[in-house]
Amino acid sequence: MNSTFFPEGARPERPVVIAGPCSAETLEQVMATARPLSDRGIRIFRAGIWKPRTKPGGFEGVGVEGLAWLKAVKQETGMQVATEVATAKHVYECLKAGIDMLWIGARTTANPFAMQEIADALQGADLPILVKNPVSPDLDLWIGAMERIYNAGLHRIAAIHRGFSSYDKKLYRNLPQWHIPIELRRRLPEVPIFCDPSHIGGKRELIASLSQQAMDLGFDGLIVESHCDPDCAWSDASQQVTPEVLDYILNLLVIRSETQTTEPLSQLRKQIDECDNNLMQELAKRMRISREIGTFKKEHDMTILQTGRYSEILEQRGQRGEQLGMDAGFIKKVWEAIHEESVRQQLELLK
Repeated sequence: MNSTFFPEGARPERPVVIAGPCSAETLEQVMATARPLSDRGIRIFRAGIWKPRTKPGGFEGVGVEGLAWLKAVKQETGMQVATEVATAKHVYECLKAGIDMLWIGARTTANPFAMQEIADALQGADLPILVKNPVSPDLDLWIGAMERIYNAGLHRIAAIHRGFSSYDKKLYRNLPQWHIPIELRRRLPEVPIFCDPSHIGGKRELIASLSQQAMDLGFDGLIVESHCDPDCAWSDASQQVTPEVLDYILNLLVIRSETQTTEPLSQLRKQIDECDNNLMQELAKRMRISREIGTFKKEHDMTILQTGRYSEILEQRGQRGEQLGMDAGFIKKVWEAIHEESVRQQLELLK
């Protein structure tokens, strides 16, 4: 897949920034956000017109009416304008309105049927398409979604890393799992990658650090939610920043030169950090389940230590570790430590 997302043929100076509100709410709100963004050098304006909500009853976007507001932004400021599409009908309306750029959301990317319908609707068009990662950490599903667009004849394709959903409580709204976009870059080095720090963090105070991490990993750009009055936003208020704050964040970014090696040490270390973070998340989940087991044992007057189960775990985990290329003795030591902590936490419930 040979992406030509940047028409000049070469990647421009990083980061390329796409910014604007989560949702287009009113013409006044759209223009009040677009003007200061344009004044601060942002050349691509984003706003959601159709908003897929997790539950019914929330603000689901203004619909087709908002496309005229994006056209007004383009006419007054000269900025390119972008919005999200989730159906073939959305695509037709955007093409008719002359929208410059489209992105496809995480829920849609996860649905191959929806992706194919969008790809079919885009046949014959020539505009940049950005594809967000699916909600689950499935790299092949992400690549497959981009391939459907590519096979429809659109070769100006970029990826958006917006993090991955997780059931357990965590610092981030969506886990970054940086190793996944890093692997995407290895497999498809010609496809530009944008980071969406707004959706990864879910909190405006995390946008700066996440943006810096993306730049440190060599991402090409950022897509950030910016609102003229974030606290009064009709959707995702907590993760939007004013144009002034966005400008401050961007000015503080350190843009390091890209190394020519295929696997620079810094990227490998970041993969290690990400693996360690994932291990901690999984261990925390395991300990939560262990406490639930401890509660069950307490309620049914069962002993904490179940020797047969413990022996079974050590044997099975050791065998699995060997299958994955690790020493069985090492795996035994790891699971002995994990089991010791599980027992300790269950004993705490008996106090």
